[in-house]
Amino acid sequence: MTTDHNDDFEPHHSSSSTDQVLHELQLYGYRPFHDEPDPRPLPEANILVGSISDIFDALVVALADTRLEPDLEDLLWSTVNVFHRAVDRIERELDDNELAQQSSQREQDGSEVKSVELERLTAEGQTL
Repeated sequence: MTTDHNDDFEPHHSSSSTDQVLHELQLYGYRPFHDEPDPRPLPEANILVGSISDIFDALVVALADTRLEPDLEDLLWSTVNVFHRAVDRIERELDDNELAQQSSQREQDGSEVKSVELERLTAEGQTL
C-alpha cells in the first residue's frame, strides 16, 4: 500500500528545550556556570610546554625570511604577554576568592547556608 505524502504541508517542528540542552552537552560537554568549579583536569605539564613551544616555533617558521620578519619580535612578545595576562587574571581571581573565603569564615554563624557558601568558595579556590 502506498500513500501519497506531501512533505510541503508538514509543519516545522522546533526542538524542545531538553533536546537543545542535550545537543549542547553532546557538542561541547559539561560547562559549569561562572561561579561553579570546573571539574575538568588541568593539562599535563609536558604537553602544555610542548604546545606552547610549538606556538612560538610556528610563528618563527612562518615569518622568518618573509616581509613580516621585522614584526616577528613584536609578535613573539605579544604572545608572551597573552600568557602573562592570563596569569595575572588567575592571580586576581585567586586573591578575590581568598578574600571571599576569609569573609565567609568571619560570617560563619552555624547555619547550613553559610557553611555551604564557604565550601563552595573553597572548592572554587582549589580549581583555580
